[in-house]
Amino acid sequence: MILSNISVPLLGLVDTAVIGHLSSAHYLAGIALGSGSIAILFWLASFLRMSTTGVIAQAFGAKDFVRVKQLLLSSLFLSLIFSVTLIALSPVLMSLIEALSGASPQVMSQANSYFSIRIMSAPAALSNLVLLGLMLGMHYGKGPFYLVLFTNIVNIFLDVVFVLVLDFGVAGAAWASVIADYSALVLAVCLVKKLFARHGVSWGGSLPSKESIAGLLTLNRDIFIRSLLLQLCFSFMTFYGARLGETILAANAVLLNFLMLVSFALDGIAYAAEAKVGAAKGEGDVQQLHLWVKVSVWWGSIFAIGYCVFFAIFGSTIIGLLTNIPDVIKAAKLYLPWLIVLPIIAMACFLFDGVFVGLTRAKEMRNSMFIALMVGFFVPFYLTMEWGNHGLWFAMSCFMATRGLTLVYRYKKIFDQGALLQ
Repeated sequence: MILSNISVPLLGLVDTAVIGHLSSAHYLAGIALGSGSIAILFWLASFLRMSTTGVIAQAFGAKDFVRVKQLLLSSLFLSLIFSVTLIALSPVLMSLIEALSGASPQVMSQANSYFSIRIMSAPAALSNLVLLGLMLGMHYGKGPFYLVLFTNIVNIFLDVVFVLVLDFGVAGAAWASVIADYSALVLAVCLVKKLFARHGVSWGGSLPSKESIAGLLTLNRDIFIRSLLLQLCFSFMTFYGARLGETILAANAVLLNFLMLVSFALDGIAYAAEAKVGAAKGEGDVQQLHLWVKVSVWWGSIFAIGYCVFFAIFGSTIIGLLTNIPDVIKAAKLYLPWLIVLPIIAMACFLFDGVFVGLTRAKEMRNSMFIALMVGFFVPFYLTMEWGNHGLWFAMSCFMATRGLTLVYRYKKIFDQGALLQ
């Protein structure tokens, strides 16, 4: 899980590095706005992966493979509906992005070019989320690793060919990601077929039932709201950064890759926690469930401290690798200290997200996110607006800390009440 998730940010890192070495900052700012907007939408759809992992992990723990197939088909059906809706609304979404960002015409031209192409990969990207959730829920850790590694290799190769060799610019980076997503979908189907065969599960004989779809809709509703609130925070980060100028927007795009690297590494542990906690709940084993929570916190702390040290030593070097634009490098180094301390601040929120996914307690996740956004992000930002971009990163740090604290508090309360299996 950790290896596969660490490799995920390579998509953003390569896009940023390739575009960051073109002639002007507006290319980097444009792809930051376009790819950031796509990331927001696809992350918003992460409820598909999260809900699939939780419910399938519990069904897998109970050895109910008929329900596993029903839940898979139900999740794929929901992913198709959501992806078609995104494509249909893409012109409206692009107009909204332009209105909110206030970016220059040059930046918006590049952002629109990227967004209009990249959105066409929604059916593949969202289906991949569901299939990834299935593999995680069934404890098939190598599957996601193969899938993400393959996607990254295809994307990196096509990025170099389309942007640096054929000079397609930002559009080339978008097409590289689209082709990578659809290629990954073919591989994901093959991996799931192999996984089912290993457990003696046939493809036929099951259809998505109304009950499974209704149950997923209820669970997805709360996770969707939680994801919407999370993306509201990151959207604000991107759009307010755009109002501070294209140099700040480009610098934040570089620095957000640091946060992406941290999030996906810690999510590697969180994904394992989802599968293990969900299976333990399906088996009705409270002691085993609590053990996996403690193990996850232990390893999460080790990796978070490691990232703090790594960024402190190599942060400036990484910035230099991602862009050679002097003004962007100078701005990114100015705000780098926030990224050095952020891993340890954010550790608990990532790990306990995984715990609550495994417990399929989406309501608690939703409530925690609401408190973190309103109290942990907007209040600190309002109080430090005069700090400019420093205030923005301070608010992000407070947001991460509040998410973690509220989830830890809620887990302890559920554990003390003996209600983990409910």
